[in-house]
Amino acid sequence: MNVQVENVSSVKKKISVEISADRVSEEIAKTYKKIAKSAKVKGFRDGKVPMSVVESYYVDQMKQDVIGRLINETYYQALVDNEVAAISEPSIEESSDLEKDKPFTYEAHVEVKPEVSAKDYTDIELKKEIFDFDEKIVEERLKEMLSSRSTMEVAERDEAQNGDFVTIDFEGFVDGEAFEGGAAQDHELELGSGSFIPGFEEQLVGLKRGEEKEISVTFPEEYGNKDLAGKESTFKIALKEIKVKEIPELDDEFAKGYGAESADDLREKISDGYKKQETSRIDDDLKERLITVLVERNEVEVPEAMIERQLDFMHKNISNRLQSQGMTMEMMGMNEEAFRVMYRETAVKQVQGSLLLEAIGRQENISVDDDEVDSRLEEIAEMANAPLDEVEKYYSSDEARRGLLAQIEEEKVITYLLGQSKIEEVAKEALAEKPADEEQE
Repeated sequence: MNVQVENVSSVKKKISVEISADRVSEEIAKTYKKIAKSAKVKGFRDGKVPMSVVESYYVDQMKQDVIGRLINETYYQALVDNEVAAISEPSIEESSDLEKDKPFTYEAHVEVKPEVSAKDYTDIELKKEIFDFDEKIVEERLKEMLSSRSTMEVAERDEAQNGDFVTIDFEGFVDGEAFEGGAAQDHELELGSGSFIPGFEEQLVGLKRGEEKEISVTFPEEYGNKDLAGKESTFKIALKEIKVKEIPELDDEFAKGYGAESADDLREKISDGYKKQETSRIDDDLKERLITVLVERNEVEVPEAMIERQLDFMHKNISNRLQSQGMTMEMMGMNEEAFRVMYRETAVKQVQGSLLLEAIGRQENISVDDDEVDSRLEEIAEMANAPLDEVEKYYSSDEARRGLLAQIEEEKVITYLLGQSKIEEVAKEALAEKPADEEQE
């Protein structure tokens, strides 16, 4: 077997393989012999067909079998012998015809991980958002927690007010005719929620329990049903019940239901969680700004296989996040194909960033020692509330450990780069401002 390897680009290699005539002839003979054992040709008994007839009738099958086997057996050997670290399946660009006593040649293209050398990665000027503690956020989260423990109680008064939850029967008419989907029985509606046609909920305020009323509304011009869009309609309403949301008090007893010792302790826990969440968001934003600059300063060609794998990873993460919220990608109006188109540019940037961070780590001799790994495993066990030995067992596999080492090393490289950067802390609003030269363009 004769093999030649050429660079097509920084991410693709061409592997030209020539297989000797002797081996080709041997494989052809072996394949015909195998086919002959079960060959079926009219006028001959099964398995007793003369070889000359087999060769005439089964030439296409022989070629398909032999070519497939020759390529499978020689391609991977060529990769090993020539130390080609392929990251994708081969694309067979061309091959010769298969003939006895003649060499067989083929040309395969395969993607490889690029050898990246990073430059201009020190003295980077970055802006970092200043964390501005907003007490309103804490209060909003407390209100959400209180609301989640609320109960619905029948109102003592008979007259509906904004914010009430009313149970109604209704039927809608356009030009005196009832329209499809315009009627319901025992429908619960929060007045003031804006969930119905504009003007509908407002006209129920002041209506009394057991009272009936006819109201007029106009469907919006952009209403989803074109038969109703922009049309005036009347609704016959019967108000059957009025309920109010009873929200519990924020006291020590309520706080204990969330694992806090007191109301003050609960407030402090929410504040701490809010600070950690915002600090993490700000750090992630700074990291993204850093990688953006690195990518702008370094041209990195990315293999298609790495882009596809990153898109797979992103799609899985987002799908899992939506699933935890009882939602799907389709509910967001997006299928996988549309997702891959929309997030392709982001995936490319993320892969470029990872390759550059890996290169910088190599150039600056940044590595991870065993103590750092042990410390990270302890952190993971504590965060997951899992036994340390189970966490260590999971990360004992080569793939899981490689992933953990890469993650820790990437974090160390980012820490190094930020230490070499010029960071200006600014208000959140200033991050959105465009430089003067961009505004003039």
